Amino acid sequence: MAIKNYKPTTPSRRHMSVVDYSELSKVAPEKSLLAPMNKKAGRNCYGRITVRHKGGGNRRKYRIIDFKRQKIDIPATVLTLEYDPNRSAHIALIKYEDGKKNYIIAPNGLKVGDTVIAGASADIKTGNALPLSAIPVGTFIHNVELHPGKGAQLARSAGIMAQLMAKEGKFALLRLPSGELRNVPIECMATIGQVGNTDHENVKLGKAGRKRNMGIRPTVRGSAMNPCDHPHGGGEGKSPVGRPGPVTPWGKPALGYKTRKKRNKTDKFIVKRRNAK
Repeated sequence: MAIKNYKPTTPSRRHMSVVDYSELSKVAPEKSLLAPMNKKAGRNCYGRITVRHKGGGNRRKYRIIDFKRQKIDIPATVLTLEYDPNRSAHIALIKYEDGKKNYIIAPNGLKVGDTVIAGASADIKTGNALPLSAIPVGTFIHNVELHPGKGAQLARSAGIMAQLMAKEGKFALLRLPSGELRNVPIECMATIGQVGNTDHENVKLGKAGRKRNMGIRPTVRGSAMNPCDHPHGGGEGKSPVGRPGPVTPWGKPALGYKTRKKRNKTDKFIVKRRNAK
């Protein structure tokens, strides 16, 4: 989809841009596939803020997405392409021959009226879901499962795709969007093609209000605080951090600090790290 730019009628309009939604269907979402969303504003069950800078934003309802594609060998027709406020990708409403409707992540190039199908015998065509064992090596895929039957967990964001690099024994080797090479069980399902809305990364919000509409509150720099509020605070004028590297408000390293467990059970599936040189 193309990017729509505005004329600079105000300072915020000068650099503002949005995705051109002309390709989407101008219809209300399917009511049977909506679920309520309660906002937590970054608070846990005790009412304490555990994730900062969250709160407010527009009301929205969750669209129930079919990440499992378990209706095997039943063709489905694409009824609409819709905007989803809960994710960067667009979604497609499909209707199976037995009358059931589902939402799926809309791949790049999918159009209203197209037919998609899931199953090992499906064609290698955009929008079709197959087990990795039935997909040719070199194919670009998205919506990849990590465990058979659990539902897609990898490559679901706008414009993202993974690549099937090899198949050996019980595992398939994937190159993920981050550059990581990872083994995934060969029975896992994946969808052919690239996730749609590829221009999402080129959008410029232009003003703070659009960020607030997303439910993201302002962030204050630590260097602008007092020493009692942040390790970066204090000093005369604009002062440096005063430490070997930047830290969080609680003194933990903020950049380059590895948060992954050192003895993670899934380490054995990673062939090459995303940041390996």
